[in-house]
Amino acid sequence: MPELPEVEVTRLSFASRIAGACIESVVLGKPLRWPLGCDPQLLVGQQVVGVRRRGKYLLVDLQNGLLLVHLGMSGSLAFSENAGSAGKHDHFDLHTSHGLLRLNDPRRFGAVVFAPTQNSPQAQKLLGKLGVEPLGDGFDLATFCALLKKRRVPIKQALLAGDVVVGVGNIYASEALFLAGIRPTTRCARLSRVRLALLHQAVRSVLTRAVEKGGSTLRDFSNAQGESGYFQLEAAVYGRAGQPCRVCGSVVRAIRQGQRSTFYCPTCQKP
Repeated sequence: MPELPEVEVTRLSFASRIAGACIESVVLGKPLRWPLGCDPQLLVGQQVVGVRRRGKYLLVDLQNGLLLVHLGMSGSLAFSENAGSAGKHDHFDLHTSHGLLRLNDPRRFGAVVFAPTQNSPQAQKLLGKLGVEPLGDGFDLATFCALLKKRRVPIKQALLAGDVVVGVGNIYASEALFLAGIRPTTRCARLSRVRLALLHQAVRSVLTRAVEKGGSTLRDFSNAQGESGYFQLEAAVYGRAGQPCRVCGSVVRAIRQGQRSTFYCPTCQKP
């Protein structure tokens, strides 16, 4: 699944090129996870003001309203001036005066949803319970510690929940916990403020590095220009079960947590 870095990399790859464009037509393919929520003709003639991100959602701001885009499990966006005909897995085409924005999603867990404003029920249903942005100024250490100290679940599960800090998915939770030296199974309430401060710093550091490397391409992720990411090539533990730790040489282990794979070093990461 595309995580926060992949979504941010996607945004950066087309936001400046589509800004100011006029929507000329909208073509819908097979139904996605959620319906568009408006007559596609309502979008025609509107200008694209800009593109923002909230967690794993892209917010395409229009003159009147906005589109909330989620890439689901396997979705990707492409933006091109000379796109061909829609393929089998192309389910949303936004034709603009600057080019075509196309959502390709083989599993159709992604979505494009129209909302009149970011505060409207349609938008708040998707965004209202999201935690703080880890790359923004609002990612406050004191609040981070206070919220996690109330939790009795394993720390990796708390990170994935998205209500304390948003967008830290499976790959980057494993990597941040390694960098902070914390075992993924350690319960939040047991962690000292010192260790949580290390994790706070690690979350920001890992996500920033992932954006710099273009995200992670494990199967088929690419940005809106068709470029792959390379963060996975320097991952410390994710996807490296059975291989030696890059720091201490111990064998990296894999376990299941909440139906997701977790990777960690039993030596570098303490309970």
